[in-house]
Amino acid sequence: MAYQLAIKAAIEASKAIMDVYKSDFKTQDKQDGSPLTQADLASSQQIEEILMPLGFPITGEESPKAPFGERQQWQKSWCVDPLDGTKEFIKRNGEFAVNIALIENNKAVFGLIASPVNEEMLIGSKETGVYIFDFKNFENPPYWKKILPPTHCNSPLVMACSRSHHSGPVLQLIHQLQKNGQPIEFIKKGSALKFFDLALGKADIYPRFAPTMEWDIAAGQAILEALGGEVVHAQTQEPLRYNKANLVNPYFIAKTAPLIRNH
Repeated sequence: MAYQLAIKAAIEASKAIMDVYKSDFKTQDKQDGSPLTQADLASSQQIEEILMPLGFPITGEESPKAPFGERQQWQKSWCVDPLDGTKEFIKRNGEFAVNIALIENNKAVFGLIASPVNEEMLIGSKETGVYIFDFKNFENPPYWKKILPPTHCNSPLVMACSRSHHSGPVLQLIHQLQKNGQPIEFIKKGSALKFFDLALGKADIYPRFAPTMEWDIAAGQAILEALGGEVVHAQTQEPLRYNKANLVNPYFIAKTAPLIRNH
């Protein structure tokens, strides 16, 4: 029931986003300097209206943030980015997404990433497996395609990179891999859509040594872990955890199952 409502919420949020996308929309800056559009707010409203009746609290980019003293009592909660990739939305390059994750005891146990432009959704959990489907088939699971864990790395190795963020440590990681004789190609893409490439075996690794928030990554981690992959702290190699006191993620590296086996 929870997963079905999350899918419905993402569909309705995507419709709201595309209504704004096709219009002459305006932008404003939030207190932290990041951009905000009417699409962020409209999507957030749709998601909250559909998910709230389940009774699980929501932590989201555009939702009010409960104090940690309250949040640490939560066993289950939603982690939501109603429009991941607002900068890409403003650029009108189509590389933005809706992210919804279910957090249980600080772990992302279910994830959903929707591409409003492509009308395509990736969902997954260890319990259900991972599927990809077109929006038009969201109520018709026989038409969903089951994604199996990739069996081998790409050759050359394919690294997913952000369009909007680059950093020295990523260059150091690239140099280290190349020094070990590993040729590398790159896919540059905005938002959590990079997890589509990891899940589908089109990319092998996604390092992020720049700030992200929990709602940027939780859904992708649940999906990748359901395929035997991982999203780990860049220094401790521990899986990322959620509903923390500080909602900022540590720097991380996301890897597919074959890359974990081979390295």
